[in-house]
Amino acid sequence: MVAGFFLNLAKIILLKKIWFFFLVSLLSVGVNVLLAQAPKKSNVTPKKVVSAPGKPVQQTPPKKIIIENSDHFDINQTEIPNAALLTGNVRMNHDGVIMTCNKAYYFQKENYVKAFGNVHMVQGDTLFMDSKYAEYNGNVKQAFATGNVVMRSPDMTLATDTINFDRNTQEAWYDTYGTITNKDNVLKSKSGRYYVSQKKFQFLTAVVLTNPKYVLKSNHLDYYNNSGHSYLFGPSTITSEQNFIYTEKGFYDSKKNVGHFLRRSYIKYKDRLIEGDSLYYDRKIEFASATNNVKVTDSINKGIIKGHYAEVYKQKDSMFVTKRAVAINLVDKDSVYIHGKVLMITGKPESRIIRAFNNARIFKTDLSGKCDSIHSSQKTNITQLIGKPILWNFKNQMTGDVMHLIGNDQTEKLDSLKVLGSAFIISKDTIGTGYNQVKGLNLYGKFRDNKLYEADIVKNTEVIYYMRNDKNELIGINKNVSSKINMTLDGNRIDTMTFFTNVDGDIYPEKDLPENARKLRGFIWRGDEIMKTKDDIFPPEENEMNDKIIEESKAEMAKENVPMEIRKETLDYDKNNPQPKPKPETPKPTETK
Repeated sequence: MVAGFFLNLAKIILLKKIWFFFLVSLLSVGVNVLLAQAPKKSNVTPKKVVSAPGKPVQQTPPKKIIIENSDHFDINQTEIPNAALLTGNVRMNHDGVIMTCNKAYYFQKENYVKAFGNVHMVQGDTLFMDSKYAEYNGNVKQAFATGNVVMRSPDMTLATDTINFDRNTQEAWYDTYGTITNKDNVLKSKSGRYYVSQKKFQFLTAVVLTNPKYVLKSNHLDYYNNSGHSYLFGPSTITSEQNFIYTEKGFYDSKKNVGHFLRRSYIKYKDRLIEGDSLYYDRKIEFASATNNVKVTDSINKGIIKGHYAEVYKQKDSMFVTKRAVAINLVDKDSVYIHGKVLMITGKPESRIIRAFNNARIFKTDLSGKCDSIHSSQKTNITQLIGKPILWNFKNQMTGDVMHLIGNDQTEKLDSLKVLGSAFIISKDTIGTGYNQVKGLNLYGKFRDNKLYEADIVKNTEVIYYMRNDKNELIGINKNVSSKINMTLDGNRIDTMTFFTNVDGDIYPEKDLPENARKLRGFIWRGDEIMKTKDDIFPPEENEMNDKIIEESKAEMAKENVPMEIRKETLDYDKNNPQPKPKPETPKPTETK
């Protein structure tokens, strides 16, 4: 008896399977035959899936959607005209895409499906999409999904409310707030578009990319999910604990943490601002380089560095600048300019050192000079002119082996001057054609209001001095030697002169002192080299280069801003970085709820 019961049960199951396959076969060859008598008027019509803007609709004959499985099949012309109702473990296939759900309306004539509950779509091993509801048009190969939509690829997840997907162009887009998550970053945006084959997201509205090390914000961003490359266009920012970056045209690699920024770009640290036409940045080593119209502002020391190429090593507190390089420091409401073919700036703000070498020059409104190299220390407030230095203070010319300009920390003014070795000071006679000259081993001078007002010349001193009375009439020419000289100056004029120890010489009437005896050994007047403006500190070839770069920069800025060209390293990323293929994900049959 028990055996008979199981035999009858097996017959019933077999009959049900035969009946299901009959229905599926019947459905595949033409549900429209069963629907032929259906009323023409319909309250439930297939929704047209939105096609990708600007993209042509597929022209080749469409393949039919294949129903592979359904626990239940029904046709109800009253409730769902022109459609078949599939419920329970529904599984459909169309040209490489598998769709499963709890329930589906299948419009065979339109080659169209509406899917409800636990909807899963799988496209090979590249794309997976889950939602509460979806529609799929087999004729145009376009899908629409809504309700807690999650789209996944092997290396990213997109969560949003509604997605449209065009299989012809392999583009997905959404206009509801979405969150994209991958190994490195989280992106949030109001809308976006995903190009499956390129693995690229494009955002044309506000987007925020959050990385453990920084936050990127833009209104126009192309983000390549596989490489982590971001292309920024329009006002964009990258904010981190270390710095703040602004650009209107740039590139950033979130895997290597390097960036390249091109238009109105700058990098701002707590104590430093870096600007330039082109900026390169490496976050791992806190290195930045800038090209053309470079400007580095030191907010602590009130200094500015300019040039047309610079390298900044933040962790080492060092900077290298060339191509019309100049360091500008504010001293007593006046600027001091230091130029060299190469500038090196090292040290923390409170002990910063500026080195200028190869044809170094210094300029201030009341002082200028030249030498082989300059060493200026923020900590000691000493600026050294090394290698054939020459200095002009008003119309006083000073030369020697080495010069030290010493500043006053409290007043921020020049305090004193040291000329060490072969000290020689020359000034033109106020009226005549002669030259006042003082020569010795060393010179120690004092400044008042940035003017040299007193100087001591020591050891083996020599003097030629044109003496005049109150009416500026020449009294005679004083020529002597001594061990030390003290003199006071009033602008361009020697006011007093005092000689100490072993004084030997005389005051000669002008007619009694020959021309060849009116100049001390080593006399060279270089008044034609005096720098009258800050631009005079640069050699002509660097000024020409500067003018050319400025013109080119103006021309570039006058052009319409266009997005940056995509780099070869981005386009070839998968080829150069092959990844193991993921195992295909097959959707599991779902149960009817």
